[in-house]
Amino acid sequence: MINEVWDDYFITALYSKYPKRTQLIQALMELLCLEREAVYRRLRKNVAFSIHEVVKIASAWDISLDKITGINSGQIPFLMQPMNYTEPSEQELDFLQQIIQTLHYFKDFPETEFMDICNKLPRQLLAGYQYLNQFHLFKCNYQYGKEKEVIPFSQTIVSEKKTALDMEYYQAIKQVPNSNFIWDSMIFDHLVNDILYFHSIQLITDEDKELIKNDLLDLLAYMLNVANKGYYPESHHKVNLYISQLNIDTNYSYTFTPEANVCFIHAFEKYELYTFHSEMVANFRTWMQLKKRTSIQISEVDERSRVLFFSKQRQLVDKL
Repeated sequence: MINEVWDDYFITALYSKYPKRTQLIQALMELLCLEREAVYRRLRKNVAFSIHEVVKIASAWDISLDKITGINSGQIPFLMQPMNYTEPSEQELDFLQQIIQTLHYFKDFPETEFMDICNKLPRQLLAGYQYLNQFHLFKCNYQYGKEKEVIPFSQTIVSEKKTALDMEYYQAIKQVPNSNFIWDSMIFDHLVNDILYFHSIQLITDEDKELIKNDLLDLLAYMLNVANKGYYPESHHKVNLYISQLNIDTNYSYTFTPEANVCFIHAFEKYELYTFHSEMVANFRTWMQLKKRTSIQISEVDERSRVLFFSKQRQLVDKL
């Protein structure tokens, strides 16, 4: 009896991922390398899923123990994906590819919304600029790398696969129908200070600094264009840009769509903590929307604040 109840909860959790029976059967066949009839027998409960199969499914489909057992522990599960952005493993590359595929999938749902609150320039923007992206990886290696010898900026190499995925990601984020960014008012101050620090200890040369500076100026020009128009010029998808009047502690984001939703917390610049828990995502969405209360929208409206903000950032970067 206990096993039957457990099976019911587990199978219900499977259908929550794939509501259509034919899709669920096909997905289980591919994941577990089983014949169609073997999957049928498991879904009919003629044959029990093995422990190995349950673990494999739960891991691949992000199904929590609460859903599998039908017990509400009161805990909200978060998953963590460590990322070696310089030399990513096949698993890490697959994770990035899944994010890109998901963003392309979301473009067909007009209600889809992405929101990013950040005190550092978000990775989806850095990805489109070679030297800014390289600086991000260099800084990660310097702070969290295992190498005993410090690798200077000029010797920080990004793999071809990672470079290609970065550009895919940079383009894919622009396919989301609605995007919101809330930036810490000191976001460029922090970045410029970091660049100057590494230059002062000779890990960034004068030539390197000039390359990063040019990328920063290009990014500022692009984001000013986005803020003026209120949309990405490439896709014409809506973009709202806000400047927070209060300090922001870390980068966090959510992606919401009627089909699926997820929220991310970005930790130590190299870890992605995320959850698909519907209540947590709903709370994240509410909390992040409330952040607008202490922020000024500078995209489309409030031209004076927009011009002043970007002029100040350009003057700051010009001093590099």
